[in-house]
Amino acid sequence: MVGISPVGASPFLKGFAQQMEALGRVEGRDYDTAVRFADGDLDRFPGLASEVVGLKPDIVVAANTTAAVAAKKATSTIPIVSIALIEPIERGLVASHAHPGGNLTGILISLDTLLGKPLQIATELLPGAKKAGLLVNAHSASSAVQRPDAERVAAALRLELVVIDVATKDQVEPAIRQLARNEIDIAIIPTDPLFLTERQRIAALLAALRLPAVYGLREHAEVGGLISYGIDLLANWRHAADLVDRILNGTAPAEIPVELPSKLELVINLKAAKTLGLEVPAALIARADEVIE
Repeated sequence: MVGISPVGASPFLKGFAQQMEALGRVEGRDYDTAVRFADGDLDRFPGLASEVVGLKPDIVVAANTTAAVAAKKATSTIPIVSIALIEPIERGLVASHAHPGGNLTGILISLDTLLGKPLQIATELLPGAKKAGLLVNAHSASSAVQRPDAERVAAALRLELVVIDVATKDQVEPAIRQLARNEIDIAIIPTDPLFLTERQRIAALLAALRLPAVYGLREHAEVGGLISYGIDLLANWRHAADLVDRILNGTAPAEIPVELPSKLELVINLKAAKTLGLEVPAALIARADEVIE
């Protein structure tokens, strides 16, 4: 397995192992795992992927698109399952969603979970918002999609969009402070492995700056973030175990379609809203899959 950071990874790895056990495969008895983390530095993925491939595993599980790209470059024969894929056809990872045709398959991040919907939610939360700030991980495979999508939707919503690029965890805090200096009304923190790793620090800093934010993953809302909309990452990890099981039973990745995520969810943290002095519209609360109070 190749992932971004051990910080907060335990629930996902546990969910994967639980689903494998439900399928009759017990870790330590029926299979072993070797996990490698990039410690927040996406540039380490190529080296880590080569290291993992050198172990000659039966399957490589890649936690995100950047890891999947590195794993695919490291091997064209060992099966690869990716937890969260963005544009796998455009990146040469698969021939098509229905017929991947190579050694990689996995689960997509739906287009709805990029930045269009979070920006719409931002305008529902703050109808008078004029300026939104966006963090983009310049080294992430998702950034090529996230930024133009955000710019398109922001223009349609008549929102001025301030975009700040970050590449390492040390740049996250300065970038958020720069957004605050730009006097944004609300921040957008998209689905990204670096931001997931730094979620506690991001939520605490935005709260200290009294900046509301909409996030791409529920894990942000669980640690004090205001609102999240996106995939259920834990569900993706569980379902990845199903794909791994199929491969271990003899189905080639080339024959397993790339799938959409099984679940999208809206999570609202009313405690965070109270801290920020915000009243979340009743219509938004009514649509929430979970409300944290």
